Amino acid sequence: MRVWVLTDGKAGDAVQCAAVAAALGFPFEERTVAPRPPWEWMAPWGPVDPHEAPGREGGPLQGAFPDIAIISGRRAVPHGRALQKASAGAVRLVMLKDPRFAREAPDVIWAPTHDQLEGRNVFSTLTTPHGLGGALAKPGVPCAAIAELPRPFLGVVLGGPSGGADYSVAAARDLAGRLSNAGKDYAAIAVTPSRRTPQDFLAAIRRHLVHDSVFVWDRQSDNPYRDILAHAGAIVVAGDSHNMASEALASSAPVYIWRPEDIAPKIDWFVAQIVGQGDARLFENEAPFFARRPIDATPEIAGEIRKRLGL
Repeated sequence: MRVWVLTDGKAGDAVQCAAVAAALGFPFEERTVAPRPPWEWMAPWGPVDPHEAPGREGGPLQGAFPDIAIISGRRAVPHGRALQKASAGAVRLVMLKDPRFAREAPDVIWAPTHDQLEGRNVFSTLTTPHGLGGALAKPGVPCAAIAELPRPFLGVVLGGPSGGADYSVAAARDLAGRLSNAGKDYAAIAVTPSRRTPQDFLAAIRRHLVHDSVFVWDRQSDNPYRDILAHAGAIVVAGDSHNMASEALASSAPVYIWRPEDIAPKIDWFVAQIVGQGDARLFENEAPFFARRPIDATPEIAGEIRKRLGL
């Protein structure tokens, strides 16, 4: 069974697709599309860029066709349709998230529950797929920066201003004050920003966070994100990122969701559901221990794809 993962290289999409491909248990190749204008502008509605058409030498769809293509991201949607047409339907298409066009074309579509997508080929889960389940279930030796922190430490995972979330300097000062208070119950605080975290927001967190032992990832060394999730005594995660919240929830630590002002309504709904189920708590200014179960939708997603494709 040959599997291709097709994305435009966006980290969130690539991580999800690779995680699902790995959970299916087949060898897979990751291929990156990069359509030129105007084909880039027309995606997902338009045709595939002729330079990236199936079989085009040097293109992302060159070589023998796969049995399954796992696709995410609007720029890669036309490539899926082109594969389907060129193979006379032999390539099975698995789409992660709403393709927004020709929704009947994929054999299977996974979409987060908050998208409220319906159809004969659609199924949903509350959290996203990812590849951290095994690492969080059996944490190994952390990187030096995290290994050197006194225990227990409070892990903090920051997002960014996508969907209108407030990542102003004022918001950073407010969050730093809350974290400083919560940190009184912990021997250290470890903060990791995402690619989307504004530099001035991160600088304000550094400046206003008060604790005897603070680690803030400098974006120069390897990101200790996985080690923070695996070894934290409790986790405060930004509620604007569905992916990062889902990954934090796969840990066994208590999870607190910091809800920035003006986050996207769909993500706000997700946060409300997770909190309402008791799987996380909203972060105010404390983070005491509470018992919870790890949540990882990845095996469920892979199992449903297998069933629907008859694998």
